[in-house]
Amino acid sequence: MRDIHAFLSDNGIAYEHYDHPAVFTCEQAQELVPEDIPGADTKNLFLRDKKGANHILVTVGYDKTVDLHSLSEMLGLKKLGFGSPERLQKYLGITPGSVSILALIHDTDHHVQCFVDEDLWKNDSFRVHPLVNTASLVIRREGIEKFLEVTGHELHVVQIP
Repeated sequence: MRDIHAFLSDNGIAYEHYDHPAVFTCEQAQELVPEDIPGADTKNLFLRDKKGANHILVTVGYDKTVDLHSLSEMLGLKKLGFGSPERLQKYLGITPGSVSILALIHDTDHHVQCFVDEDLWKNDSFRVHPLVNTASLVIRREGIEKFLEVTGHELHVVQIP
């Protein structure tokens, strides 16, 4: 696993680091993560299509419920569903509970497409896991854009249904 802190620093991407108890769900995060941490709360879904040929990472706000059927239709993909822990490890190098946009650092072959909800993207900064679920980083929108540019991932900002 690459050192995400070193990668961000080496590429001039500013962040603030906050440790907290391990969280596996948004509900746990709301209970266990201190409320005074700045930035928009994010929920991340690692999805694959019916045949497992397409993989996407969807980032939305905590309170958004994603309609996978409508998202499948919008993206022209057949029957989106959650990727298995094995796929998550293979493509993003992480375990369940640690999913964040920063996991794209491990997708060096660019198998995973990145989609962020446009409502969430209106925020100035975001809370993201640094490849583990025992901490959060706060990164400004410009930092996320630079991260994706450096890793070679195209950002798709869309209205996630």
